[in-house]
Amino acid sequence: MAEKLSSQERDSALRELPGWRWDEAANGIARSFEFKDFSEAFAFMTRVALAAERADHHPDWSNSWNKVEIALTTHSAGGVTAKDIALARAIGGLA
Repeated sequence: MAEKLSSQERDSALRELPGWRWDEAANGIARSFEFKDFSEAFAFMTRVALAAERADHHPDWSNSWNKVEIALTTHSAGGVTAKDIALARAIGGLA
């Protein structure tokens, strides 16, 4: 099982993840993405889904037309782990 990061470790990692923020309500890290239209947003979600499946770690997310909201947390660890940070990095590379 992945180990939950301390708040200091989490905050340090967030400084290296542009656009990501701590989301207390989600008990995780979150980021909003905006695209030209629904098609671009959905294509992005498809790329993220493939990366998440490879990582065996899946986001909590929503889509409304050209906007995608993503929250990452490791539910089994009770918060943010290295798996969330790694997936956030991968997602940032796909945006």
